[in-house]
Amino acid sequence: MLINCVAYQEGKKLSDIPVEDISDYLERPGCFVWVALRDATDAEMRQMQEEFKLHELAVEDAARGHQRPKIEEYGDCLFTVVHTVDLEGDALATGELAIFAGPNYVLSVRRDAAKGFLGVRARAEREPHLLSMGSSFVMYALMDAVVDRYFPIVDKLESELETIEDRIFTHGAQRQNVERLYQLKRKGLELRHAVIPLMDAVGRLLGGRAPSMAAGVQDYFRDVHDHLIRIGGRLDTIRDTIATAIQVNLAMVSIDESEVNKQLAAWAAIFAVFTAFAGVWGMNFKYMPELDWKWGYPMAIGAMFAVCFYLYRKFRKAGWL
Repeated sequence: MLINCVAYQEGKKLSDIPVEDISDYLERPGCFVWVALRDATDAEMRQMQEEFKLHELAVEDAARGHQRPKIEEYGDCLFTVVHTVDLEGDALATGELAIFAGPNYVLSVRRDAAKGFLGVRARAEREPHLLSMGSSFVMYALMDAVVDRYFPIVDKLESELETIEDRIFTHGAQRQNVERLYQLKRKGLELRHAVIPLMDAVGRLLGGRAPSMAAGVQDYFRDVHDHLIRIGGRLDTIRDTIATAIQVNLAMVSIDESEVNKQLAAWAAIFAVFTAFAGVWGMNFKYMPELDWKWGYPMAIGAMFAVCFYLYRKFRKAGWL
């Protein structure tokens, strides 16, 4: 679906134009066209390919989706794929944004993304001195908007992790903690899959062999690269902390199980006294100690309880009970 199709001249908006007139505006000197699509159909992609003379492989990737974040060069066109990640309640919603940036055009194709980029266009139009840099600045602005949306998600993951850490030593919460930690780990990996490949791709725009399209805006792409490095570092910290928290949580489970085993062993030892005494005095022999004594039975019971009480006090003092 077409979101907008706008022509710009020297950083200033000329007008919204129909798709059929794109080729006419591309022939004007100092003019470039910015088109935005959402969940584009095959017919729309073919029309854009004809108007902008796009490479068929790049068009195929944009149409199919499910691409790894990347930046590829097709002649004088840079084809970029970035993953959009948005919070929907406690879950992460991922989508894709494909950007075609040529000398005098920008085509963005949004797929399965919850939020649009109208704010990026409004920001660019408020800064004509930057928009006059052309399609390379628009490409930066779109990428920067996507990367900026990663920061609140990282903040959310860190906040969730701190909450779980506070509950690690809470008795009886180990199973719930492990489930939440694995859910958090999955979210971190999902965001990491969007950040790390893009960081490597943007890094190639900063070297000595950077594409000519990025020559005038390398400082801006360096800013995006720095943001990605910061996010990647925080995700690494989250991943390491989650691994440590899982180990600590499992250790707490082992400690709890050990405490239960010690209690069971202590009570088993105490009740073994009854079994031992009763087994000895219950044997069918004629000459047993105190067998015919009037107080033999109370003495036997008393001896059993006395030994059991002694063991109970010893186990209690040792912390087993």
